[in-house]
Amino acid sequence: MWSLWFAVTLLANLAAALHLEVFATPRPEPVCIRDFVGQNQLVVLNLKSSGYQGDGQRLMVTVVDTMGNQFAKKNDIVKDTRISFTTHESTAVDICFSNVMVREGSPHMSREIELDVESGAGARDWNALQAAEKLKPAEVDLQKIHELTREINYELHYLKAREERMRNTNESTNDRVKYFSILVILALVGLGVWQILYLRHYFKVKHII
Repeated sequence: MWSLWFAVTLLANLAAALHLEVFATPRPEPVCIRDFVGQNQLVVLNLKSSGYQGDGQRLMVTVVDTMGNQFAKKNDIVKDTRISFTTHESTAVDICFSNVMVREGSPHMSREIELDVESGAGARDWNALQAAEKLKPAEVDLQKIHELTREINYELHYLKAREERMRNTNESTNDRVKYFSILVILALVGLGVWQILYLRHYFKVKHII
């Protein structure tokens, strides 16, 4: 039984495609690639798979976020496949592949996959936009720059907000540790005073002092 879990952080607009090999087993463990996607972003997955229909394997892909929300699912992928979806909030999405052995054959059957992930401005069909709005090439380039600038600005605001949350969490934790330390010190002082009073009373009862 293969047990594989890849957590690969992909950069936005990654130029080079990712190549994987997913082995076929009767009960496969998913092979997953993780990518972070911003809020309300279009994501396009371009898949190329080796193999053919009826080769004894069934390759499946599922796209879910860390909360378990499913964005896409396709069974029996062969050759070229295109999947698109839009996120509702900033989240990490897992692109998971499972290769089921549906017919006993070679013990080393596998599918080779080429995965290209595009998100945001990189996922838009700029040629279709240019044709629909009759834009000049320079205008299309300006649109691309505008979209990329907006995405970068959003990423900076997101990172700033996350840094503030982490700083607030650290400050809150430090305050709790400080107050707990003061409480422990007061408890130890109180215990010491109680022990002194108890021993003094004990010695008086025994007429030692």
